[in-house]
Amino acid sequence: MAFPNLSLRDATAADLPAIVGIYNSTIPGRMVTADLEPVTVESRRPWLAAHQHPSRPIWVLEEPAGGVCAWLSFDSFYPRAAYDGTAMIALYVSPAHRRLGLGRHLLQAALTRAPGLGLHTLLGYIFGHNEPSLRLFEAHGFSRWAHLPRVAVLDGVERDLVIVGRRVAP
Repeated sequence: MAFPNLSLRDATAADLPAIVGIYNSTIPGRMVTADLEPVTVESRRPWLAAHQHPSRPIWVLEEPAGGVCAWLSFDSFYPRAAYDGTAMIALYVSPAHRRLGLGRHLLQAALTRAPGLGLHTLLGYIFGHNEPSLRLFEAHGFSRWAHLPRVAVLDGVERDLVIVGRRVAP
């Protein structure tokens, strides 16, 4: 599904409040993130700064009026040089824009552009009970590469982490 009225671009410091707002909107649902309390814009500034590397961008999907409706980041898998070609994808959509296909659109853009970023492998870290995200990644060719049982505790409930992966370049 194409979204001709939306633009995909690199995130800037001015986008950080919207990025944090979208992220924080997912915390109460206990489906997407292991953060249990909202994060602040100030606490995320170092995270944004760490993504200034060309192979680890943060992208925002922006409406014509300038509102950020979704974002995606490429995060380092492990801080050793041999893993530079592998990145973990984090993908978040604003509450008003969920279930419209924006996640599919962003994930497809990541798969298409990853080789140009010097990436050969993409990963997703997804809670085992987050079936919608597992289906999204699997629909884009990701396979389940690891299952970490009961490694997270959300409100007293132990949760599994599933790591999905996909090669994007030979």
